[in-house]
Amino acid sequence: MNFGKFLTVAALGLGLMVSACSKGGGDAVKSDDMVMGSDTAPITMIEYASVTCSHCAQFNETVFPDIKKNYIDTGKVKYVFREFLTPPNDVSAAGVLLARCAGDDKYFQVIDSVMRSQREIFETGDAKGVLLRIAKTAGISDEKFNTCVTDEAGLKRINANMESAIKEHNITGTPTFLINGKKYDYKGGDIKEFDTAFAAATAETK
Repeated sequence: MNFGKFLTVAALGLGLMVSACSKGGGDAVKSDDMVMGSDTAPITMIEYASVTCSHCAQFNETVFPDIKKNYIDTGKVKYVFREFLTPPNDVSAAGVLLARCAGDDKYFQVIDSVMRSQREIFETGDAKGVLLRIAKTAGISDEKFNTCVTDEAGLKRINANMESAIKEHNITGTPTFLINGKKYDYKGGDIKEFDTAFAAATAETK
């Protein structure tokens, strides 16, 4: 699953062994964040997530669709996705770099596809083959794929953002959620957890 020597070494350089749901802090939306929803939404939810994190994939598949339908698409919540690497770090980085390469309009489509393909990636060990298939659905050629997943500048950006999150806000696990700047202690349940959290956040804005 090695996507290039520099990629593997750099992705592992932080020495991170992150786990599900840890501590977090809040900060403003950044220029390189990937955002979904209205800028005027009264609630901002930031998710630190990894495409190779099983808990992130579970949230993405079972809870996020309801959040998108009920809150993001209705202008109630602005959703911010922040990229974090978890083992295998080279695959995690490649998935993120591929999504970035697909462009803003297809970014979340690729992130969703990679997360939904986690089991296949882990069971077959053919991460490159799976990501190549996802790349084709996003209109990315084999030649461009290789350029995308070995984007040194992109990897440096991911690592720099992770270092900032760890040092400034103590983000050490995925998924970690911030709702209007406050860490939300997600229990791994369904949409009802977020219904309660968003209701509380809305009340605080009034």
